[in-house]
Amino acid sequence: MFDIWRSGYVRRSLASVAASRGMRPEEVVWLPARGSFRYDADPFGIQLDDVLTVFVENYDYRVRRGEIHYCQYDGANRLLKQGVALTQAVHLSYPSLIEDAGALYMLPEAYKSGRLTLFRCNRFPDDWEPVQQLLPEGAIDATVVRYGGMWWMFYALHGPGNRAMRELHIAFAPALMGPWSSHPSNPVRSGFESSRPGGTAFEYDGALHLPVQDCAGTYGAALSLLRIDVLTPEAFSAAPAIRFEPGELLGGFGDGLHTLSGHGDITFIDVKSIRRSFLQPIITLLFKLRRAAGLNRPRRTRSLGL
Repeated sequence: MFDIWRSGYVRRSLASVAASRGMRPEEVVWLPARGSFRYDADPFGIQLDDVLTVFVENYDYRVRRGEIHYCQYDGANRLLKQGVALTQAVHLSYPSLIEDAGALYMLPEAYKSGRLTLFRCNRFPDDWEPVQQLLPEGAIDATVVRYGGMWWMFYALHGPGNRAMRELHIAFAPALMGPWSSHPSNPVRSGFESSRPGGTAFEYDGALHLPVQDCAGTYGAALSLLRIDVLTPEAFSAAPAIRFEPGELLGGFGDGLHTLSGHGDITFIDVKSIRRSFLQPIITLLFKLRRAAGLNRPRRTRSLGL
């Protein structure tokens, strides 16, 4: 079995989606399908000058390494352009976006590099420069938000027993560039049902809410909004408030939903289909042959340089 994801967006804010407890199938604009054994997942986006740019993890089972790609749409939801935004020798995913002091940053997951690196946009949308190492460890699905006069980061960590799916960690800092401090109560939350981050943290109904994945039955089966009632450098308290499931948003993709992100009046999601194919052993063999021949390396990379 293997997972195939489809990413899409609706032209409603995260608060609106939360208030309506979801979205309707007819309002979702889906990014192009990528063909067999490829997918786009982890969508994050931003609208600039009436052009919507959606960044995703683009994954190919033949290579087994994610790259950050983008798709651009006009106000009528017509696809204008698509391309490669960022690649490295290690797997990249979860291209969360951060705006600070007039600059745009990306904080992609690259946990196999053993660190968490912040990239600044030099030329939108495909030139990103590493500017700061935020954590000296490979944080997974790091989600950063400014709240209550401080910067907060929610993330998971790789480890045995599917640790990345069952623990929530927090770090905090006075500024985006740091220094970042680990919360003394880490992991602040445990359990496969509602710990791993899954999108943009946002204020709703008088509190900060963090999308978290339900990985109890399968990876990224559904999402919950974690309502955060206490968030200080000394204490943390939260509980699941609203649950989102893939349902019938897209035919054949009812096996998972693990991203809920947003920017302004637009919300981004992805849904999953668990597939089976007699070709899978052949795809695995192709991957091993390509790796032996040195063909699995990215076409172009940006060195971490830090």
